[in-house]
Amino acid sequence: MTLSRIGRISRALVVSMAVVLGMSACGSYTIGFMYVLGTQYNQIAGMKVDDYTGNLTTMVNSPYPSAGSNPVSVEVSVGGNFLFVVNQGTVNASGQSNHDGNIAVFDIGEDGILTFQNTYTTPGQTPVWAETNSSGQYLYVLDSQAPDYATTGDGDIAVFEIDNSSGRLQLVPNELIKNSLGQQLTYFEVGKAPTMFRANGTCVYTLDSGDQTVYPYGIGSNGQLVVEINTTIPLGTVNATSLNASGNYIYVTDAGSTMSTGGAILPYTPGPNCTMAVQADGAVANLPLTADPVYSMTDAKDMYLYVVNHGTKNSNYANSTISAFVIESTGQLLPISDPNNPYPIGSGPVCMVEDPTHQYVYTSNYNDGTVTGKFLNQNTGQLSTLARGSEFQATGLASCLGMSGNVD
Repeated sequence: MTLSRIGRISRALVVSMAVVLGMSACGSYTIGFMYVLGTQYNQIAGMKVDDYTGNLTTMVNSPYPSAGSNPVSVEVSVGGNFLFVVNQGTVNASGQSNHDGNIAVFDIGEDGILTFQNTYTTPGQTPVWAETNSSGQYLYVLDSQAPDYATTGDGDIAVFEIDNSSGRLQLVPNELIKNSLGQQLTYFEVGKAPTMFRANGTCVYTLDSGDQTVYPYGIGSNGQLVVEINTTIPLGTVNATSLNASGNYIYVTDAGSTMSTGGAILPYTPGPNCTMAVQADGAVANLPLTADPVYSMTDAKDMYLYVVNHGTKNSNYANSTISAFVIESTGQLLPISDPNNPYPIGSGPVCMVEDPTHQYVYTSNYNDGTVTGKFLNQNTGQLSTLARGSEFQATGLASCLGMSGNVD
């Protein structure tokens, strides 16, 4: 680990010098490191983000092997020293898991260069999502199939403690529940066919696509998840595709029953004991000429909501776009006034991030393996094309993306 520590110290010096030079000469410097997953070749595209233009340039040795099959989710550690990649794994001819999913840990070194550290397996199968807690001490990983999946059809959340010096992961047992042998379970059960979860304050909300519900947990001490209400939260007759729990509100994207319309955004208010209350004004229609909303992102100041529309082959609708909304004080959404809203982006977007300085936003585009960058007007929420072009090549069948802008 000596070289790794030297790399991080060197990176800190390089970034610090770049900041000074950029401020004094109005030049450009790197403000963040972006990592884009690609499922076609099981790779991670590493890119540096330019402060002055938002332009992306490829890192040394990029793309990097993802150390597993079908990388679908990525998380950067608090402090920006480690990258956690969720490799979903493969399935056999019958559609069953080959039990080869894992969590790959990479050290983020000088200039954002990745060095593989180790892989870890989860208690269940087919991991699909990961996030750290606010302090960065624990990594929460969502399995779409819990160990008892054959009888329950449920998924699970596995909790790992993170060694902040090495990135090593240590599984945290479930202190509340034991198996038939009197042993502590190594996971926390959630609902059927879960796809993602989001933390909001002291609560974790898991989106279950199998029965269109949300499974809530409270965040306890020592990484534990605590049952707050002994039931799931029904979403109704919807086709829920993503959940956003940033700030004072929770938003669920609903793709609807067909691909012919833009679907809707369902606003909720988090309540006591990790409940979710439907807002009085109800669902908000997505913007005209949009289709298949699959992801949403709230900006860092919780002023604007951006909905990523995957698109459709129907020529009557925009291919792939971002719908932009103002978040009112009540949590309701109003479309941002801009003739360019919704904003066109690359083909088949699936994920979105904001850069650490809040100047730019980026989407990873599955169909063409690209990243689209947009300038973010913090006063209006409007998005615009970057000065030197907004499309950047990443890696085949780009899934999700993450960004590190911190140096510890």
